[in-house]
Amino acid sequence: MIAHARLVHDYETGIGVPGSTIAPAPDPGSNLAATLPVWALAAGSVAALTAAANRHRQANRLAPVSHRIDPGRINAAFRSDQLLRVDGRQVPMFGDLSGFFPTFDGWVRTHANYPHHRARLLAALGLPPEAPEDLAVAMLAMTRAADIEENAAAVGAIAVRVRTEEEWAVEPQAQTAAQGPLVAIDPRTDRAAPRYRSDPTPFQPLRGVRVLDLTRVIAGPVATRALALLGAEVLRIDPPQLPEIPWQFLDTSQGKRSALLDVRSQWAAFDELLGSADVLVTGYRPGALEAAGLNTEVRPGLIHGRICAWGESGPWAERRGFDSIVQAATGIAITEGAPSIPGSLPAQALDHASGYLLAAGIIDALVARVFDGVGRDVRVSLARTASWLLTSPDRTPNHPNPTPPSPASAVYRGNTITAAPALAEYPDYLWAAPEYGGDEATWPVYSR
Repeated sequence: MIAHARLVHDYETGIGVPGSTIAPAPDPGSNLAATLPVWALAAGSVAALTAAANRHRQANRLAPVSHRIDPGRINAAFRSDQLLRVDGRQVPMFGDLSGFFPTFDGWVRTHANYPHHRARLLAALGLPPEAPEDLAVAMLAMTRAADIEENAAAVGAIAVRVRTEEEWAVEPQAQTAAQGPLVAIDPRTDRAAPRYRSDPTPFQPLRGVRVLDLTRVIAGPVATRALALLGAEVLRIDPPQLPEIPWQFLDTSQGKRSALLDVRSQWAAFDELLGSADVLVTGYRPGALEAAGLNTEVRPGLIHGRICAWGESGPWAERRGFDSIVQAATGIAITEGAPSIPGSLPAQALDHASGYLLAAGIIDALVARVFDGVGRDVRVSLARTASWLLTSPDRTPNHPNPTPPSPASAVYRGNTITAAPALAEYPDYLWAAPEYGGDEATWPVYSR
């Protein structure tokens, strides 16, 4: 089986749709070269998205589009953070306390890009919020890795012990995360009147679909950006008290609108938005929004896309996590590096692939709703994506250095350079990332 077709097959088998015919892709060369089959994951996730888009076209009586796999485009899209330039300068990807750090008995990987995550990490180390970096590094070096991991989880910080694949495999969370389909699509009991939309076009098959985006960082925003590329009207909602990291917003918000709304204290306003939405996409830990008051019943037939780090069950379900953290905990960092110096994949591939898979699942849920009107939950986790990568064949330990993303796969808008869409038929997104929080938290009378 073609490498990337294996992931499409696993995705489509998992959700129970007829298998697609996947055309061979050009030789990727050293694009996304790694020990693990990152190319198969990346190209497969994009192919799963395009296959779902064609099912949506057919459900709405449109001819399918012959999408092609472009290795350079996919490499650039998955490594967009390395291609991004603002005012001609590359932006720093990680904060001073985000990365691999040696401990008393091994390594940990931390994530402290957001100020509140940095403060929590310092608290996990028994340090005040104003503690300098060198003191935190010294505390990490004097502490056992497992203790750092447990202390971080207790205070909502983000740090994990770097494990081998074998060490991760015996963890209860690893066994939970490996179960079930790559993308889970579960029907609910609420139902709306099924209908065909009158406004989709072949290259904007989702035109007229309204998407509320409550996600951050990479996986969720990649999913909603893909939906926007295919014509959906995406409104991203951020809390006013927690500003987004500017470069992340620029890199993943093309084609969307952006508004600020404190969902936890303004449920009435949010419910009004949700009542006219087709899709809600969230990236909170399982149950967090429901506990705070989320009520999807205000929109019968809603498709709820959910992305999390570790899965929705198991002892780690409520822990926070990001791509780099999942790579470290699951053994990927050791596989791509060495026990003495952990490494990483050539891209935050778990995030990007999970994002495209989530977008595919949302589209397939919309297809099903065309016929039965039933609301569905679509669930993806980074740990499940990592499990697929770790159990896939065709490892290449003696691989070349990965090819950097090419400027030929970039788009230039004002003072910003970003990656072009992974879907080769689209030269660019409909518009660049908007002003952060610059739109009203309402649905416009007409589409932009």
